[in-house]
Amino acid sequence: MKNWLWATSILGLVLFSVTGAMQGLLMTHQWKPIAQTSPVAGDADDPAIWLNPKNPQRSIIVATDKGGALYVFDLKGRILQRIEKLQRPNNVDVEYGLRVGNRSIDIAVATERGAQRLRIYAIENGHLREIGHPERTRVFEGESGDRALPMGIALYRRPRDGAIFAIVSRKSGPQEGYLWQYQLVPDKEGRVSLRKVRSFGKFSGDGEIEAVAVDDELGYVYYADERFGIRKYHADPDHPNAGKELAVFGTKGFEGDREGIAIYPTGKKTGYILCVDQRPENSAIFVFLREGNSTNPHAHEPALAVIETSADETDGLEVTPKSIGALFPQGVLVMMNSKGRNFLLYPWRNP
Repeated sequence: MKNWLWATSILGLVLFSVTGAMQGLLMTHQWKPIAQTSPVAGDADDPAIWLNPKNPQRSIIVATDKGGALYVFDLKGRILQRIEKLQRPNNVDVEYGLRVGNRSIDIAVATERGAQRLRIYAIENGHLREIGHPERTRVFEGESGDRALPMGIALYRRPRDGAIFAIVSRKSGPQEGYLWQYQLVPDKEGRVSLRKVRSFGKFSGDGEIEAVAVDDELGYVYYADERFGIRKYHADPDHPNAGKELAVFGTKGFEGDREGIAIYPTGKKTGYILCVDQRPENSAIFVFLREGNSTNPHAHEPALAVIETSADETDGLEVTPKSIGALFPQGVLVMMNSKGRNFLLYPWRNP
């Protein structure tokens, strides 16, 4: 998952700052979806949002069906495209501005667990066209069993040079070096290959790591050690402290696994980190301060009431604060809904 264009205001969201007498106090609110996508044929898992820069109302949702397909939906939930015959696609993310020759293109990248590789697509007029090199997009090479099976993905565009990287998690892994990071490298024919740049990331050893999100503007990556907490590192593999864990938070209060993660910016450095608490029929969202506190930017305190959503056993979610039409004037939150095999759309609002 990833953060999209940041908003310039808090959008009317009422926050409950967890300081002083409020320490440890979290209110519970319920949100209801106002739209949903058509069901997928197999097993819905993870959504991503591509914002149309010319016509926001024609933005799209790219989503995975672990049964073997990648879907493109419009904001009313209608199917625009279905790419079939994939081998258990798991998670997907979107990034803007990959340089391919003399062009700059937006991309969607999915993990294909059964083929142990990434599937890379150009986004053209709201549709996907594959551009990944068929032989040079494998991941976790040299690993075997569950340690070779890609799960989560987050894309990072480095501000200083525009290089784009994929940070990939897997079904199982060691307690050090669970995630691998790859640079996306286009060739003269317009095909994109992968070049591994590092492995990093601690793991508690309990459960697995699937959900990953990158904050492009601040340069951080967050991932859910699902039965332990949320971990934070620098996203730039060349940062002098790239291998240092910066924070662990969200270790208390969850009833189920920690699943999808997304970033909701309200300014250049402010906003919220969302993380799903995977619950049957009523998945919840925990919200943490993006900016930390006044003395420590890595102290991500709970920032808001817990939001109950009516989504069932949610894995992936995505959010944008960008206004995208009359239904979503303050942005949209998209959540996977297991029972319906689809994705629910919530207008961002004051809970």
